[in-house]
Amino acid sequence: MTKWMQGHFFNANNILVLLLMFAINGCSTRSKPAPVVDVQGSLPLSQRLKNSVSGSEYIVKKGETLYSIAWRADVDVRTLASINNIKAPYNIYPQQKLFLTKTSSKPSVSTTKTKSYKSTKQKVITKPIAQKKKQEYGGNVVERKTSNNAQQPNTAFSQKIRTWQWPAKGKVIRKFSSAKQGNKGIDIAGRRGDSVKATADGKVVYAGGALQGYGQLVIVKHNEDYLSAYAHNDRILVKEQQVVKAGQVIAKMGDTDAERVMLHFEVRFRGKSVNPMKYLPK
Repeated sequence: MTKWMQGHFFNANNILVLLLMFAINGCSTRSKPAPVVDVQGSLPLSQRLKNSVSGSEYIVKKGETLYSIAWRADVDVRTLASINNIKAPYNIYPQQKLFLTKTSSKPSVSTTKTKSYKSTKQKVITKPIAQKKKQEYGGNVVERKTSNNAQQPNTAFSQKIRTWQWPAKGKVIRKFSSAKQGNKGIDIAGRRGDSVKATADGKVVYAGGALQGYGQLVIVKHNEDYLSAYAHNDRILVKEQQVVKAGQVIAKMGDTDAERVMLHFEVRFRGKSVNPMKYLPK
């Protein structure tokens, strides 16, 4: 081998060694493991866990509404309001303590004694408040029996949603899952600035970024049973208590609190997550 070839062979080996050293150093400088996300770019599991509210009590933070807290706790807002003796329109304030379960709100000793005394004197007959006429999917019609003292439901919303519209154009990149830590809605891919539309007529009950993991979020109340949510928006175009129509543009698609630009869309029936694909047109 000539000296020229030996010199170039030596240089090539040096370059190879240097490249390997850079690669090893690059791997060793990572202090934390990369977050585990699926191939579609959804949030890491650790981030999704932060969305939920658990326990028996909760302290209200600035920017939250009773609807947003009920959403995170997976309960019907009426149930949460009833536990805490909050009347419509469900106004709350920062640092307010809320009970999330009935057992966490215990009556006083005097109240317990009074109830015990009354129970020995009279029989109390309870009747169901609501009876379902149809299955959950397909826009239930609910027959309600109310006493004179009970608050009448908001008649501004029809109890039946006749049509549902797609909230955005794009490919569904992640489907609904009923698993405990599964996706509670669907993820729709798109480009930044794409229109996000209300899926049905309703009223905006939350608009903001206080729910960690959802980014800029809009929640719409459609009637006494159904809510829909639109997460990871770049911009919100509506305000709380604003009445919106089906197909109305309420936000612009983005990637706030997400790994990619997309719309995360959810539907809740009486506080529980349901598969949006059961409602949206084929």
